[in-house]
Formats: sequence, structure tokens, C-alpha cells
Amino acid sequence: MPRTTTLECPGCPPLRALTFDSLGLIKVIESRGERGIPQVVERWGDPDSSKCVLAASIDDRKKDPLLAVARKNGEVEVLNPLNGEIRVVFSNVVEDGVQPEDDAIAGLHLFKRERSTGYSPLSCALLTCTTKGNASMRSIGVDKSMADVANISVTKTWKVCGSGNVLCFKVDGSENYAVFGGKGVEVNLWDLESSTKIWTAKPPPKNSLGIFTPTWFTCTTFLSNDDHRKFAAGTNNHQVHLYDISAQRRPVLSFDFRETAIKAVTEDQDGHTIYIGNGSGDLASFDMRTGKLLGCFIGKCSGSIRSMARHPELPVITSCGLDSYLRLWDINTRQLLSAVFLKQHLTNVVFDSNFVDKEIAATAQNVDGIQTTEIQTEDEIGTLPVKRKKASKEKREKKKKPEEKEESAVTKSKKKSRKHKRENSDNA
Repeated sequence: MPRTTTLECPGCPPLRALTFDSLGLIKVIESRGERGIPQVVERWGDPDSSKCVLAASIDDRKKDPLLAVARKNGEVEVLNPLNGEIRVVFSNVVEDGVQPEDDAIAGLHLFKRERSTGYSPLSCALLTCTTKGNASMRSIGVDKSMADVANISVTKTWKVCGSGNVLCFKVDGSENYAVFGGKGVEVNLWDLESSTKIWTAKPPPKNSLGIFTPTWFTCTTFLSNDDHRKFAAGTNNHQVHLYDISAQRRPVLSFDFRETAIKAVTEDQDGHTIYIGNGSGDLASFDMRTGKLLGCFIGKCSGSIRSMARHPELPVITSCGLDSYLRLWDINTRQLLSAVFLKQHLTNVVFDSNFVDKEIAATAQNVDGIQTTEIQTEDEIGTLPVKRKKASKEKREKKKKPEEKEESAVTKSKKKSRKHKRENSDNA
């Protein structure tokens, strides 16, 4: 039997996460209470390997949130992340005669900024990119008078690369720029408004032995939502590169992490910290100002990490992968808060930042109401606990006085009897 160790999980703060797996299922995990245990509360869809979720993006606004999901069969679905209701479904196949498996969707982004007012709040804009580099921008509008009818139009299409396979892309916080990269595709930055390439990375030089390392980017992210010039990219050669387009075309900082491929990377809100997950289940945080390892997260995963997400408000980060576990970590202590087994291989995870635990909110309201009623009753009655304590002390003192009198009478009688005995003995 192998040696195993058990970790005590303290529980998670109130949160809501959505996971996507290789069988096309969407599972909703919620944690309630101050230190609750995450549990699966809903499951959407039927198991089908042809509907494996390849990419997901959420617009978790407070009113009419939306969720976009890209599947293996080439379909893209726009859902309601609150109840799983499908709003729009369309096929992403652009070229005739091309199978969806031959040109699968490598990434998807659901724009959060508001669009034209001619449509309902259910309208949105989508950016998709396939492995062959076919990027397309779509505008999806739902008419207010006919809520069931959607108007889908392709506004822009362009070719990201001439050769190679695109494996990752990321849109910055302003949603004006996007970075693409992949196998045989150097990371390049595009302006989404004009659909033009504004920067391309330069391949690394040969090493001392004259061996050239082929380009193979697996994941990428921007360091800050306010700056599109700096972004980090992970490679299949267990390296992480930091690029600054205002400085040079080659990486300004590079370092290795363990011995397996970097599979997922996400940024922190401070603008200089990133979180890295690799193919052997290691999760760590790095300071990209110096390339220093801040620490590894305790409680190693038993499978490859495929997706990570940082909660926008709580100090929590989640990871999922091929070990079928959704793990939640504390960013400050880097300890495991909880783990949920979800049976299938997980491909993506997103947070719903607008989730509010109704039980905690109700108890807080009840506590406030109880405190106000107690204050009112005390004011009406006009009794103070201090006076009650004084009265009780006085009563206790009164009870003690007769007891002391009785004891003094008994001692006096004993003294008299002793005197009589002594006098009798002297006379004898």
C-alpha cells in the first residue's frame, strides 16, 4: 500500500464556480456559510464526448449575465449562467468541407462592454479563434420584441498565422487587444478594432550547442488589466517568458519551472504576480518583477492542471485538470481550502463573482433586527443589570449577618463551660 497523508480542509468562503469537462457537462459548485464545504448543486447537459468543452468565457454582470461555451463538434452556445438556459447556438465552421475536429476552437472570449442599444441586454459580442488561426468576431443580437429570435452576424474575420497551430489566446482588460500563440506560432499582439497585427515576438537564439528550440506556447495572460504591453506566456518546454512590447521583441525575463509543460497561467490583481500550473500537477506563484518563486501551493494535484481562475474579490484561486478534482486554494497561505471530486476530466473553470449567500445575508439581517429590538425593550423597561447586581449583594450580606450572630453565641457558651471545668478542677 502506498503512503497517503490526509489534509484537513478548513472550508471555503461563500462562492460559486462553474466547471466544464470532457463529456460536455457543466456543473455548478457552491459553497455556503462562512466556512462551508463546496458541493455540486446543479448539472447541465447530457454526457457526450463529441460535445467536450474546449473553451469557456463568462460575463458575470449583475443583470442578465451570460456564459459562452465552445464545444468539440464546432458549436458555440450562449447560456444563462444562473439556470443553464441556452439562449443562442451556432456553428463556428467557416470553411466548407472542413470537419470541426480538424479545425477545433482554440479559444473564445465573451466581451463584457455594452454594445448598441437597439437590442436587449442579452446581446453580446464573441471572439473565437481556431487551431488553424481563423479568428472571427461575431455580434449576437436578440430583439426585444422577439426574445426567441437571435441575429448572428460575422463582423470581422482574419488570419492569425500562416502555419502552425494556435493553442492559446487572451484578450486584455480593455478588450481592445489580444495576444495569440501556439505550436510553431510566435506570440503576436493584435488590435481588435482594426484587426491588424501590431507586434510579433522574435524566436529565441540557438543555444551553445547550436540547437534551436522550436516554438511551442501553451498558455498566456496579461499581467494587468490596465496595461496591454506586458504579458506572460508558458511553453511546452517548462519555461515561462515575460514580454514587454515597448522594450524588445524577445523575452525580458525567462525562467524554468519543474520538468513538465506549463499548462495554465493566470494573473493576480496586483499586476506583478502570476500563478502557474504544469502537467505534473504543480501549482506555484511567481513575482514577475524579479522572476522569484514566491511559493508552491500545499497539496499537490495527482493529474495535469488544465485551467485556473482567480476570484476577483476573495483571496481564492481554483484549479482543475485531468485528476477530476476541483481544488480551491487560499492565496495568502497557499493552503488547500477544499477539493471536490467531479468524476470526469475537467477542461475549464470560471467564477461567478456576483454570487451572494442568501443564508448569511438573512442571518445578518436577523441579527440586526434582534439587536434593535433588545435596545428598545431595555429603554422601555429602564432596568440596568448593574443595579440588580448591587441588590443581590445586599441580600447576601443580610443573610450572612444572622449566621454570624448564631456562631458567636455558640462560641460564648463553649467558653463558659471550659471556665466551669477549670474552677471545679482547682477546688478539687
